[in-house]
Amino acid sequence: MNDHLLAQIKRHEGLVKHAYQDHLGYWTIGYGRLIDEKLGGGLSEDEASFLLRNDIARAYADLINNHPWVEDLDAARRDVLINMCFNMGIGRLNKFVQTLAAVRAGEYEAAASEMLDSLWAEQVGNRAKELAEQMLTGQYK
Repeated sequence: MNDHLLAQIKRHEGLVKHAYQDHLGYWTIGYGRLIDEKLGGGLSEDEASFLLRNDIARAYADLINNHPWVEDLDAARRDVLINMCFNMGIGRLNKFVQTLAAVRAGEYEAAASEMLDSLWAEQVGNRAKELAEQMLTGQYK
């Protein structure tokens, strides 16, 4: 692939940074990338993993920008907060005031309890249970 072809297709397709329906009604994203399942569109595992890595990096950056002390946590507990930030975004995570305060103070039992005593825990079920256990023990499942 050469740069001329890349630039030409970008110019012809145009960039749309969200899913949209093209002129034929097929779901598309980016530079004309077909994602409509009806026509066999979608992402490969490699592409989905690439997006996931970028999203995790963004969640980590949001978390550290808002709570720099998180960098001092052990990896397992830091990853709980990154996972939660990835799942709900920094805005919603910031509403977990007692949880974050307990984690910062090293009160992991209280943090785990606060995590489980939330609407988020009801919504995500086993994910919340696993992450609360990881927060409590400092060990991955």
